[in-house]
Amino acid sequence: MPKKKATEQHQSDSASKDVLAAIRSSALEIEKKILARKKPTMKFPVRSLANVRYHPERGFFEIAGQKKERTLTVNTVKTFAQTLRMIALSKDLVENDDIATKREAYYVSKNWEDARFSEQPESDTVMDDVEAYFSVNREQLGFIPEEKGGDVAGRLIVIDRDRDTGKVLRIDCTRFGTGAYSIPITVEHLQFETRADFILVIETAGMFQRLVKHNYWKKANCILISMGGVPTRACRRFIRRLADFQRIPVYVFVDGDPYGITNIYRTLKVGSGNAAHLNEFFCVPQASFLGITPQDIVDYKLPTHPLKDVDIKRARDAMKNDPFIRHHGPWVKAMEHLLKMGVRAEQQALAKHGLNYVIDHYLPEKLRHPERFLP
Repeated sequence: MPKKKATEQHQSDSASKDVLAAIRSSALEIEKKILARKKPTMKFPVRSLANVRYHPERGFFEIAGQKKERTLTVNTVKTFAQTLRMIALSKDLVENDDIATKREAYYVSKNWEDARFSEQPESDTVMDDVEAYFSVNREQLGFIPEEKGGDVAGRLIVIDRDRDTGKVLRIDCTRFGTGAYSIPITVEHLQFETRADFILVIETAGMFQRLVKHNYWKKANCILISMGGVPTRACRRFIRRLADFQRIPVYVFVDGDPYGITNIYRTLKVGSGNAAHLNEFFCVPQASFLGITPQDIVDYKLPTHPLKDVDIKRARDAMKNDPFIRHHGPWVKAMEHLLKMGVRAEQQALAKHGLNYVIDHYLPEKLRHPERFLP
């Protein structure tokens, strides 16, 4: 077995052993309390923005001290049983080096008789609780997302390996023709080679495809990554590892609306309240906001849509409750500017000036002054 593959396999085996040890320890503690005729309990960190703290020097949302306690009682017996069954399923997956999608885990529960889930959101919530309980990501527990990680094109070689032979695979992201490399659901084993000047992360698949079709990555010497909306954890981890490896800047190009700013960009940069126990690994603190900014709407005379009630609420909530937005004065001003105008603009609004205006004018003009990007 090649030395590199052996090392990666050792790290994987070690992580699996740690997960199994944590599961066994938790199970024994619960069993001990039951045998002593005491009510078993499980404590989970509260996963919300109200229970995170933001330190700019660290660059991501960290979990604070609030915890919720789940005690086995008449009223909680079903949820408690579902939690234990989910942990047992995870144990089986890790022991057998297998995986289950979130949807598959939901259907597995149909064999749990009275402990089965009625709807998948119930299953997803318990899975998230288990992840937070053991302070590991759910992929380490054997659970994987349904969605893929994102798409990549441009000046990047991804170094992967053949699962059967361990042979090194060099995947050139400039050689996918009209397509792109798809980020896998697990990215820890990947290595990279690149001489790109920066990474451009793009919200919409449509804008990504336009830039790929016209080989924008060649003109700007960059790597293009499509998030396809709120970035998956695999996408965020891929960008983070790539940026850390090469020490190149990450610029984020999303719609100019409260959702693009507070859900998509902020989640990529500092993480979320729901996953605060793992944000350290699934965020990109070095990212900065290229656009669309509220000022871009004015400067480029972009077509707009009125802010919806949900947009207004999201913006006001962010200024009041989001530790990241509140910490950065420029972001507070930007949100106030957006609310004052009462409008939002999409990336595609730049097409007002021509289909390739984004390539010929907008991006070059913005990239000349990265020091002006929002934090």
